[in-house]
Amino acid sequence: MGHALCNAVSDELFPLDDEGYTALQDRDIAPEDEPLVRRAVDSCPERALTLETD
Repeated sequence: MGHALCNAVSDELFPLDDEGYTALQDRDIAPEDEPLVRRAVDSCPERALTLETD
């Protein structure tokens, strides 16, 4: 189920596909984007997102 709450936090970091789902790949996050990414991960009711740190 796609709630798109991550997209509501940042549509640039979490773009939606044509069906309204966020399709992300593993990638490095810029330090300045980390607070937004953390907020998006925390907002996901399905816990479909994870943020791995070193």
